[in-house]
Amino acid sequence: MTHSPITFVFGILGNIASFVCFLAPLPTFYRVCKKKSTEGFQSIPYVAALFSAMLWIFYAYVKTGETLLITINAFGCVIETIYLAIFITYCPKKARISTLRMIVLLNFGGFCAIVLVTHLLAKGAGRVKLLGWICVVFATSVFAAPLSIIRVVIRTKSVEFLPFPLSLLLLISAIMWLLYGLSLKDIYVTLPNVVGLTFGVVQMLLYAMYRNNKPVKDEKLPEHKADINNNENEVPTQNEENQQVAGDIEIGENKKEQEKKDEEEAEKKQDQTEVNNKGEREMNCEV
Repeated sequence: MTHSPITFVFGILGNIASFVCFLAPLPTFYRVCKKKSTEGFQSIPYVAALFSAMLWIFYAYVKTGETLLITINAFGCVIETIYLAIFITYCPKKARISTLRMIVLLNFGGFCAIVLVTHLLAKGAGRVKLLGWICVVFATSVFAAPLSIIRVVIRTKSVEFLPFPLSLLLLISAIMWLLYGLSLKDIYVTLPNVVGLTFGVVQMLLYAMYRNNKPVKDEKLPEHKADINNNENEVPTQNEENQQVAGDIEIGENKKEQEKKDEEEAEKKQDQTEVNNKGEREMNCEV
């Protein structure tokens, strides 16, 4: 299929934007390799991204002529596979088993089921249509993922959890692929990117509203080791305060006991003085 020059330009720009988005997690995985720990983050986004890339490659293959869709999603498959391999290497045993189970069920079982269903239930243009709607449903659910981040930003009134560069890149990518889909009159490429554009604009508006607000650290849970260690370091401080209070109480009690002893000694001295004075008076009387 021959594309018009404007369609080709939008496709190239979409490839570039998506390429950068695929590379965005590189610093995270560099840190994972360096520390040999996944630090508690999840593998679900990478499993979903790999599945999405596989679906779009299959759609482009069935439709034929969609080379620009194949190139970027082939790169996506490679980079997401590398991410998952690193994650599985350094994650805890429980997370490793969970990730492998998701890969087997979704990326192998789910994808094979879709290939089988589309070949058995539809032919020709009908197969493209069925597969296109499957891609729309899954891609829309992936684009709707930022809803949780948007909810956190609204609740905390802070953009601490909203990385501006990545949000901007995702917005640009959605715009490019939306224009690509419109120029091709391909509703299956267009619809998911309408959703992506909407959420991207919302994130940019929220960033503009709350970018000057201070981060609300109380809303952030200790997901990483550093945060847990910081929380653990606060315990001895509390213990020291408790020990200080206990010491003050003990000192106070000792002080009271000492004052009581002093009073008893003073009374004894006073009694002794009175006895002495009485003895002197008796002696004087005898004289």
